[in-house]
Formats: sequence, structure tokens, C-alpha cells
Amino acid sequence: MRTILITGPGGSGRTTLAAATALAAAAKGTDTLVVGSDRTDTLGAALGVRTGPAPVEAAPHLTAWRPDPAQDFRKDLTALQERASSALDLLGASRLDPEELTPLPGAEELALLRALRDAALSERHDLLVVDLPPAPQALTLLALPEELRRYLRRLLPRERQAARALRPVLGRLAGVPLPAEWLYETAARWDLELAAVEAVVADRDTVVRLVAEPGPAGADALRSAGLGLALRGLRTDLVVANRVLPEASPDAWLAGPVAQQRKALEEWREAYDVRTVAHLGRDPRGADDLTALDVPRADGDTPVAPLEWPVTDRLGEDGVLVWHIPLPGAIRDELDLVRRGDELVVTAGRFRRVLPLPSALRRCTVDGAALREGELRIRFAPDPKLWPQSR
Repeated sequence: MRTILITGPGGSGRTTLAAATALAAAAKGTDTLVVGSDRTDTLGAALGVRTGPAPVEAAPHLTAWRPDPAQDFRKDLTALQERASSALDLLGASRLDPEELTPLPGAEELALLRALRDAALSERHDLLVVDLPPAPQALTLLALPEELRRYLRRLLPRERQAARALRPVLGRLAGVPLPAEWLYETAARWDLELAAVEAVVADRDTVVRLVAEPGPAGADALRSAGLGLALRGLRTDLVVANRVLPEASPDAWLAGPVAQQRKALEEWREAYDVRTVAHLGRDPRGADDLTALDVPRADGDTPVAPLEWPVTDRLGEDGVLVWHIPLPGAIRDELDLVRRGDELVVTAGRFRRVLPLPSALRRCTVDGAALREGELRIRFAPDPKLWPQSR
């Protein structure tokens, strides 16, 4: 199944274009599911139907769904209380009733990730269109599965689970209780669920489509979003320039905005495949308006090359290996690298990612780095203590 994740600056019209993209695909006979993420029913307002926790048919071949984070939060916390019942009873803690539970911060993100996983694994549709939150929140959301899995591995390492039979004895020797069986089982279940979400996001048939209005604010937001997506290794298939004003308008007042629009489009076309969607002169509502938007196709008519972070061998020439990490839009003064064991912590502006080093580079030391033509090139020199000696 092909998955299109749609995001962009707040107010750029991403929800409307997500609805229009899904509707256009469904009109061609593609069984499509569109998933919304807003608390208010902006997706339903665009489609002309009410959406909610139960999927609804918005048009022939089109299903719309807006997950309810409160419902998922109550279900998860209630199940967690049941698994931890012995520990809660030991502490004398009273349990929370489902009716008194309200979602905590982060519940909406987890609900959307679960919906993404369930929709992708259901195999009921040929196309999944996801209306993500605005770009900054969307980037945090897409990073969540990888980061949470890393935290779980650090807090509850798998190698420690091998000593389950010895845990009571070790607890008595240490004088402190060790994690109970249910905790490891819960961590393992969470790891599997997060891995499934991560697999959907990283799938070769999953792409991110950025929506922005061509102008100074949209250009800044697009530059930041492109950098964050690149650091996460996520592929962008298109940039949709939304609400494009007519170039030949007789209205003199539009001359300034049109000039800014033209400049932004020229800049975007140097880095992305850009498609334009004309301004309708009104807020699109309903199937007729969405069809009039003439959105880009959703069937992968433009192949998206896989993102590669190659390691080039320059041992013969310079005595180093070079790791190439594409970071379009990165600024030299906002880059930072920290080697920590077999991981490299890369900070680019407001974004950070902990990267496991390729196996060959684990036996090397960092010898320097440079940012050239939107690509971070990190030099690694073989560590004589770990690198096989040539004869």
C-alpha cells in the first residue's frame, strides 16, 4: 500500500489538500483511506461529512477516519493497571476509573501513530493519506517511534531479560526489588508496536508531501521542514505550492505578493519537484471545491529515489572513510557532532538524531567533518587498536 504523509506550516491548507488528494485518488477507483489528526473536525469540514473514531464513507472508494486519543488513552491505561495490579496492591494505591481519565500530553501523537500502523496493516485500502499536524509537530511525531525504542533499549536492555529466572535471587542479594516480569513483557510489546510504526514510516512506498504557500514565511518553514525530514531519512516526493495567485492579475495590489510568490517558487524548484495549486478565491468546502483544486496525482507518477547515506572508501588516497549525510538547508554554525560509543549524535538547527554507526565506522575515530553543497561529510580514520593491520 502506498502511504502519503502530508504536512506543512500551520494554516497552509494541508488538511484541505489531504482531503482533495484522497478524493481525487478515490475518483479514479483507488480504495483510499484518509486519516485526520486535528482535534476539531477540519477534515470533515473539507470533505463535507462528519468524521470521528468510527471510519465513515466520505465518497465512493473513500473512507475517512479521525482517531479519538481519549478513547485509546483510557484503554491503554486501564490495561496497564491490570498488568501492574500486584504492584499497585502492594503499594496500597487506588486504581483510576476509565471515566475519570483524560488524555495526557502526547496521547494524541500516540493515537495517530497507532492509527497509522493499524491502517497500513489492515490491507483494506490501496492508498493511505495522512493529514499530519503542522510541520514542527509532525517531525516530532515521526521521530517518536525510533526515539522511544531507543529509550526502551537503554532502560530495559534485552540482555538483562535473560536472567529472569535469577531475578528473585538477585533482588535479595542487592537488597532492592528488580523489575517485575510484567514490566519486561510490557516493554517488549511496546517495542513491537513501535517497530511496526517505524516500518510503515520507513517503507519504500511511504513518502512525505509538503504543503506551503509560496512566500517568505512559507520558504522559511519549508527549509526547516526539509532539514528535519532529511535528518530522519524520510523521503519527500513533492512540494505543493498552495493558494498560488494568478500571474497576470490586473489588480495592482497583487503585484507585490505575486513577486514574492515567483521568487519562492524559483527557489523551491531548485531543490524539489514542485506542483502548484491555484487559489480558488474562497475557502474550499465540499467535493466540488476539492475537485476544482486540481491536486497532484497520488499514484506515484514521479518515482522518488531512495535516500542513501553512503560510506565512501578513501583509505588509499587520504587514509579515511567518509560518511555522506544529505542535510539540505543546514547551516554550518548550527551543526554539532558528538561521538558516543557506537553512536553519533547529530544536531542540525533545532533537530537532533542519535545515529548508529555503520559497522566499518565503529572501528574508527572521527577525523573531522565538513558541510558542502547541502551534505554533511564526516571523516573517519581507522583506529589502529581495532582495525585489522594490512600485511
